[in-house]
Amino acid sequence: MRTYKIRLYKSDKLNRLECKLDVACEIFNHCIALHRRYYRLFGKHLSKYKLQKHITKLKKSKPHWKTLDSQAIQDITDRIDRSYNAFFLHIKQKRSGKKRPPHFRKRKDYRSFTLKQSGYKFGDNYIVIQGIKIKFFKSQEIEGAVKTVTVKRMPTGKWFVFVVTDAELPEFYSRTGKSVGMDFGLKDFLVLDDGTKIKSSEHLKTALAELKKASHAYSLKQDGSNNQTRAYLKLMRIYEKVQNCRRDDFFKLAHYLCKKYDHIAIEDLNLDGMKRLWGRKVSDLAYGEFVLILEHVASKYGVEVKKIDRYAPSSKACHVCGTLTNLSLKDRTWTCPDCGTSHDRDINAAINIKRIAFS
Repeated sequence: MRTYKIRLYKSDKLNRLECKLDVACEIFNHCIALHRRYYRLFGKHLSKYKLQKHITKLKKSKPHWKTLDSQAIQDITDRIDRSYNAFFLHIKQKRSGKKRPPHFRKRKDYRSFTLKQSGYKFGDNYIVIQGIKIKFFKSQEIEGAVKTVTVKRMPTGKWFVFVVTDAELPEFYSRTGKSVGMDFGLKDFLVLDDGTKIKSSEHLKTALAELKKASHAYSLKQDGSNNQTRAYLKLMRIYEKVQNCRRDDFFKLAHYLCKKYDHIAIEDLNLDGMKRLWGRKVSDLAYGEFVLILEHVASKYGVEVKKIDRYAPSSKACHVCGTLTNLSLKDRTWTCPDCGTSHDRDINAAINIKRIAFS
């Protein structure tokens, strides 16, 4: 499977897509209300098949719902069903962290709808979405049979189409035979077992002053006014720039690592717990997002990415003799009491991560 991200040209026709997105939001909120009422009355989860039958009957009294493709409505019920199943499974298995059920959405916060087998048609440099012909930026050819088309409005007002096809991803095999262990840290983003230290650009920290100014300006605007809309878009553009710069760094780093190594060992960290301790710093580093990008890029290169258990003693164990030593977070260097080896805490952890993963 392969996904293409295509940006649509700015046009008045996008207002018609906006109306369809509003209809999708209305149906979504109606389904959430039905779920809550059904659970209060019967104490059970409402199946998506009953929900779909109810919406089909309700279209007779709500004709504007017919403007949205039936496949898009079916996808809305699928999304809600998956979210509720994930919520109940989280509760049943008593997993750590917070998990909330699907909730009502404001129109400005509802972002996308998905078309599966019909409702779209591609031309040379345009797409027809339910009779609405819109040109797009053609940066590459779409290969393979189209499976789904997702129309998405970004917080900055830009519109994109995400096209999923059955085309196979190209594979690149480095086959260097090398392996590496990596330790994630707050001072250095990544520390490799050979002593290489990779810093984070911390794009959120760099844009913090600009974000505070834009956020304060947005808070002063009158609710529902055009000035508030403009201030909101300005704020979202700053967040979008931070996100794009961070993702660009992550993809470059992931490609560099996958070209150099065939086996990569990393930690499975409790990021929610770390955020409670260090807050914005951990969010800015975005280690979880980097891991997802690394795994995606590694799948194309044929590189193995292996996680070790989060409770494995990677920092406190001497990689030479295996002796465990009690360390605090302030102890960045330490000497093994048994063999006398001096350790840099992060490099020692990276060596242990590699040893645990591939031993």
